[in-house]
Amino acid sequence: MAKLKTRYVCQACGSEQHRWQGQCPDCAEWNTLVQEASGVTVFSAKHDLSSGGRAVELVGLDAVVALPDRMRTGIAEFDRAIGGGIVPGSAMLLGGDPGIGKSTLLLQVAAKLAASGREVVYVSGEEAADQVRLRAIRLGLGRAPVRLAAATSVRDILTTVSQGEPPALLVIDSIQTMHSDLIEGAPGTVSQVRASAQELVRFAKDRGTAVVLVGHVTKDGTIAGPRVLEHMVDTVLGFEGERSHQYRILRAAKNRFGGTDEIGVFAMEGGGLVEVPNPSALFLTQRGEPVSGTSVFPALEGTRPVLVEIQALVVRLASGATPRRAAVGWDGGRLAMVLAVLEARCGISFATAEVYLNVAGGYRLSDPAADLAVAAALVSALSERPVPQEAVVMGEIALSGEVRPVAHAGLRLKESNKLGFDRAWVPAGTEGAGGISLSRFGKLKELVDQILGR
Repeated sequence: MAKLKTRYVCQACGSEQHRWQGQCPDCAEWNTLVQEASGVTVFSAKHDLSSGGRAVELVGLDAVVALPDRMRTGIAEFDRAIGGGIVPGSAMLLGGDPGIGKSTLLLQVAAKLAASGREVVYVSGEEAADQVRLRAIRLGLGRAPVRLAAATSVRDILTTVSQGEPPALLVIDSIQTMHSDLIEGAPGTVSQVRASAQELVRFAKDRGTAVVLVGHVTKDGTIAGPRVLEHMVDTVLGFEGERSHQYRILRAAKNRFGGTDEIGVFAMEGGGLVEVPNPSALFLTQRGEPVSGTSVFPALEGTRPVLVEIQALVVRLASGATPRRAAVGWDGGRLAMVLAVLEARCGISFATAEVYLNVAGGYRLSDPAADLAVAAALVSALSERPVPQEAVVMGEIALSGEVRPVAHAGLRLKESNKLGFDRAWVPAGTEGAGGISLSRFGKLKELVDQILGR
């Protein structure tokens, strides 16, 4: 029998140490090393692996391979985010903050697939079957032919679903509650999460069942457990949104069967998650008269334009006070850059004023094309001169003060015109689209002059 060795595994990053330490030397987290026992590895035993196995079949890249037939769930926003539907035999990992709606979303997906005639199994390791059934009744899905189970043993789950025809979809809620009897340790430890996920992914590949794993997240929003868990699955989905806001965004961080640039937008209502075909309605404020310090920016998520409102507030301070800079929904470092360019290239100083920037509706922007809209909102707030309500603003600002062109400007302009905007402030060289009138700016100073009426 192989001699057992003692090792200490970090529960945050999965690194292994030979002795216990208060702080993990790899990820610098405290009190995350847990003792585990392991047998002699093939490397420590110096086994020769060059013989004794079976030869595997090697094929060329030019082999004819048919595209996988996707299972459309009937929820268009979910299908959009994952690339058009669920691929049979794939493994997906869904993460999100507690209470964001992960279980609700998957229960709706399971009910839709089951209602279309496919066999669906929903296994909950955190709730009893009656609790899941009560949620389904509240969502109006009580008659959906979904088979429920409350279990945490991977062996019991795979034994059950292996009897007869395998299901088309298997939902595991959540992977942190599962345990394998082949591994020592409590559920949720790195070794248990890794072993349980490995068995479930292997079942998906062997039997053609699509498996969806729900994963917990840490306080900084990343999926808890070892990063190898994200490498094992085919698709990693993140369910985002503020619990205080109505909207939710489903975004793919990894997708072996499609792109990662599409999003699905949902709204949480009393009857569950509802699709939002026009997300711009969530992020635009309806008002009757122009307000200083606001601008509208046509963001782009994959192939979908989303119009969001950028709000700025500038508060003048008494002499000698230290001004504060705060940004919600946008990078604070980029805000500092825009303020520096406004002062160095346009002669507008915010040194004696506090600056607050907010993206309405809790939306998060990372598109550099929002620079010009942010600058317009800041200058408007400082001068108390509103940006025209019927105008959208987009453009990237260089450190030299030049306004750089943006990607997919035509798509953004068409969507803006469709939502009632007939003017656009854009970089020089932008071609018109959608019947919208353009005001082109080659330098940031030209935009400042336009707002100030110089």
